[in-house]
Parts: sequence; C-alpha cells; structure tokens
Amino acid sequence: MNDAAEITRPAKPYLPRSPAGNYNLWMVAFMVSIAPFMEVLDTTIATVSLTHIGGSLAASQEESTWILTSYLVSNSLVLPISGWLQMVIGRKRFYMISLVCFTISSVACAFSTSLSMMIVFRIFQGIGGGGLAPATQSMLSDSVVPEKRAQIFSVLGLTIVAAPAIGPFVGGWITDNISWHWIFLINLPVGMLAGTLVAIFISEPPLLVQERKELLKAGLKLDYLGLILVAIGFGCLQIFLDKFQEDDGFSSPFILLMFCIWVSALSLLAVWEWQHPQPVMNLRLLKFRNFGVGCVIMFLMAVVFFASTQMLPQLTQSLLGYNSETAGDVLALGGILTVLVMPISGFICGRYVPAKILLLAAFAEISFSMFLQSGMTLEMTFQNIAWLRGATVIAMPFVFVPITALCYVGLPPKNNGEASALMNQMRNIGSSFGVSAIGTILAWRSQFHHARLAESITPYSSLHGMTASQIAPLVQTQAVFMSYIDLFRIAGFVALLVIPVVLLLKSPPKMGAQGASVGH
Repeated sequence: MNDAAEITRPAKPYLPRSPAGNYNLWMVAFMVSIAPFMEVLDTTIATVSLTHIGGSLAASQEESTWILTSYLVSNSLVLPISGWLQMVIGRKRFYMISLVCFTISSVACAFSTSLSMMIVFRIFQGIGGGGLAPATQSMLSDSVVPEKRAQIFSVLGLTIVAAPAIGPFVGGWITDNISWHWIFLINLPVGMLAGTLVAIFISEPPLLVQERKELLKAGLKLDYLGLILVAIGFGCLQIFLDKFQEDDGFSSPFILLMFCIWVSALSLLAVWEWQHPQPVMNLRLLKFRNFGVGCVIMFLMAVVFFASTQMLPQLTQSLLGYNSETAGDVLALGGILTVLVMPISGFICGRYVPAKILLLAAFAEISFSMFLQSGMTLEMTFQNIAWLRGATVIAMPFVFVPITALCYVGLPPKNNGEASALMNQMRNIGSSFGVSAIGTILAWRSQFHHARLAESITPYSSLHGMTASQIAPLVQTQAVFMSYIDLFRIAGFVALLVIPVVLLLKSPPKMGAQGASVGH
C-alpha cells in the first residue's frame, strides 16, 4: 500500500496505548503537535523581543533577563516530572491542563504593566509549557512500534527543530512591525484551536485509564523529597546557567551559591530516585543503553543547535548593524529548509537508511558547516550568512528524528511517558548550557583577542591616517568578531565529538520498504 493511500485510508486500531482512537494517526499527530510548536516558538520569540519588553515595562537590561530566566526555571521544574504527572493525573488531562495554563498566562503576559507582573505570569507560562512537548512525544511514541517511529516523529521534529529556527524571524517581524504584546497574544487563538481539537479528537486509551486506577488504588507513595530536590536542583541549575556570565561567573557569591546548591541537590536526587519505588524522575531508565546514550546525544545536539541559533543574530546585530527583524531573517532560510527536509528524514530513516548512518552523516555535516562559518568575515553579505546557516540546520532533522526513535529501543512501553520527560529535560538543559556558554566564552575570548591586538598599538600608532584613539573601537570590534569565530570552531569540535558516541547506540529492528507505513 502506498503512502498516500495509507494517510487517507479509513482508520484502523492502533497500539493499545495510542491516543488516536478511531482517527487517522497523522491527523492526530498534527493536532497534538500544535501546542508544543507554539510553546517552543514562543520561547525564541521572547528572546528577540526582550529589549522592547524591558523598555515598555521600565526595566533595565539586567532586570529584563529575568523575563527569560523565570520562564526557563519554571519550565525546567515541570519537564523532569511530567512523565510521573501523566501517570497520576492522566495523559490527556495533563496535556489539557498544561495547554490551558500556558494559554491563559500568555494573555496575562501581554497585559502585564510591570516587571513583577510579567515575571509572575512567565512562571505560570513556563509551568504550563513544560508539560506539552513530553506529553506529545509520549502520545506519538505509544502509537507505533519502535521500528516505525521515525516517520511519526518527523511531525514532532517540526516542533523541536523548526520552531527555534523561525522564532527569531517571527519575533523580529512582530516586534518591529506590530507590538511585542502580540508575541504573547498570538498564543490565544492557537491555544484555543489546539485545545478544541485535542478535546474532540484525542482519547485517553483504556489501558492507561486502567493503569492509573491501579496505581491510585495501590496507594500513591508521593515522593516528597524527590519533588523538593527536583525543584531546588533544576531551579538553581537553570539560574546558574542563565546568570553565570551576567553575574561575572564564579567570582560572584550568588553564582557560587547556586552552583553548590544544584550540585548537592541533583547528586542527592540521583541517589534517592534510583531506589525509590515510585520516583518522580525515573532515572533507572538510564540503564537502557540506547536511552542513556540517546540522552547524552540529545544534550549535545541542543548545545550546538541552540548555541548556533543564538550566535548569528547576536553577531549580525552587534557587529553588522542589523535590526532585530533582519537578524531574524538570517535564520529564516534555515527554518524553511528544516520544514522541507523534516518529512524526508522521517521517510528514509530506518526504511532506506539506517538511523545510525543518518546520525553519523548529520553530525559530520554539522561539524563541517560550523567550520565553514568560522571562515566568515565582517564583509560577508546577508545572503552568504543565511546560506551558511542553512547548511547547518538542514542536517538537524537527520539528528532529531533518528535519535528520538532510537532512544525508545528496548524500553518498556509503560515507561514511554517518563522517557519523554527525561529526554526533553536533557534538551532543555542542553539549550540553556549552550546559550550560557556563548556568553561566557565570548567574554573570555574577547578579552584575550583584545589584549593581543592592543599589544601592537601605541599612542603614536596610525592606520590609514587614523589616530590610536580612532583605532581602538576597530580593535574592539575585531576582538569580538574573532571570539565569534572561536565559538563556531568550538561548536564544530563538539559536533565531531558526538560521532563516536553515536556508535554506542543499538540499531532498532530492521524494516523493509514494504509494510513500513505508520499506523498500519
């Protein structure tokens, strides 16, 4: 049966944990992916619009960063326990609660009149947004057998990979042409649409209902210490990463305190959760080789992807004089390529090309493109920079789809929700680590390059008739640019380091071109 017929044929029963019920799985996958796409998109949009938001709320640049930090912290508290919450509350109910919380708090953010109001509503927005991607991934992974998941995960891949790629473009356009309020208000119609579709077409499988009843009937042993350690550990880790460079690193007593707290809390959490009968974070899943290795790869992928997504807009705005909309346009081509390539990745992964081969080729290409970007100059045109970006992100679908599918190989189906939570938390931490590393390395290398360049300048130095005081700003610009070049090289080396890690993954059961359709 060909793919077109497969998508349009009458629905057939799916796996017992699938939320599709009597509806077509592709339609269901699209419906449940709307909300997480909105959530991930909103995160990158807010980053671009931060200066405008802070100015409107009479907040300084330093104070404005808490608009991002508050969201990331609350998001990181929900992500690791979202699998447990799905079991206790019910997966569909948890999804709907998360969606309503995210949508309502988004509207409240748009009408905030002070920084404190904005931060409070951003916290609630992060709490709601934290549950959307893990619940969606759990629904999709429960709908098809492991060897056929790559195709369906390509839909989710548009959420995780494409949304951050086009977010700066959308955010820049909305901020420059309409108002920053609309980066939040746009979530209202999208959230209402997603909620309506999920409420009508998505079902809670009877098997999950029965498992929840048995869990509650046996007596829920609430892991109070685990919840506390998750809140303290991941909350302080997120603050540490987000504020590290801004607060001058380990020379700051506040940063040092955050470091000590998160290291202690997460170390104790690992020991406690490993032996708890009903952990809020099931770390025992890391014993499954593919899942443990896959989490490492997911973390490193997020470091490279989100760091590079942050670098180009910063570079073009600070050194090339682009405004926020034009800086976002630099990433637009990459976003378009990602959307076009993602379905291809899902179609060929495992069916025609082994998932491991795709991963190896993708990370090799990402590394190569990063090294190409390290050859940029301040005279490069907008088109050249955009194509270099496109060369990087075109490989991302061939990372996300295979690694997401491979992570579930060997995992018991009942643990898919908990696995989705841990994977998304690793992606979340990786993105925060990558963005934090950019600021830190950029500052360190800028000082290094400035010192080297300044060694040859004296009060009597001249360049094309310019005095030393006129040369100084050029030296600073060149030092910062050379630091960005260093960052691209480092990202290239990190991508190379992932390649031997990929070799540790086990391949899923083989599948042929025949009978490989999703939901068959």
